[in-house]
Amino acid sequence: MKVLYIAELVGKAGIYIFKKALSELKTRYPWDLMIVCANGATGGNGLGRTHAAYIHKLGANVITLGDCCFYKKDLTENIDKCHYVLRPENLSADAPGIGSKIYTVENERAAVAVFIGQNGFGRVHANNPFTSLPAVLERLRKQTPYIIVDFHAQASAEKKTFIYAADGLCSAVIGSHTRVQTADETVMPNGTAYISDAGRTGSQQSVGGCEINSRIKEYLTGIPEWTKEAWEAPELQGVYIDLGKDGKALSIERIRLATV
Repeated sequence: MKVLYIAELVGKAGIYIFKKALSELKTRYPWDLMIVCANGATGGNGLGRTHAAYIHKLGANVITLGDCCFYKKDLTENIDKCHYVLRPENLSADAPGIGSKIYTVENERAAVAVFIGQNGFGRVHANNPFTSLPAVLERLRKQTPYIIVDFHAQASAEKKTFIYAADGLCSAVIGSHTRVQTADETVMPNGTAYISDAGRTGSQQSVGGCEINSRIKEYLTGIPEWTKEAWEAPELQGVYIDLGKDGKALSIERIRLATV
């Protein structure tokens, strides 16, 4: 199975470059399963219901969210109807939506699960991802050998520890949240593909996809301003993973496509 993971879409530039790059992606990275992180697709933080439907229509089999999963009311109120949208698995059982699901693609079953880390998220109260992980993966492995985990976390140390805990128990652990692509993609000793962060899809001449001067102003004043998006130097980032029939990773490749 070939898995294409599109790194976090940030704002209108992220959605634009994702759509524009689809033709080249189909040629260079033919996929069986496409996963799109859209945690910042609407206004740079969160995902609206209309954008969720549009990204799905463009070809995303699965859309993953992280700390901004409930920032947009229209999606929060309808997330149970959007089978293709996943919020973190280790949130409260009373939270709307689901954090893992089995999808059927190309006559094969593949599982996708999302976990969120515990460092640096002041507005999210999640359970320990390390204690949640084993039971979730055991449940999913009974249904398919193909299991992709999106680990939405801030600290690189937490991400590194998480992959060692998950190695051999799933097909891949793909880091998200920092919006900066790392260069540590690898296949772990027990067959799990890994990257600390897949990066972001949107403006690269920006601060995490946001307009530069607005971010400088926040550091000068202490007043948050996350609504100003950047458009300069748009680029699509992500990873392309090849999985064997046993669910173990054969390879992982970083993706960077600059399309204007």
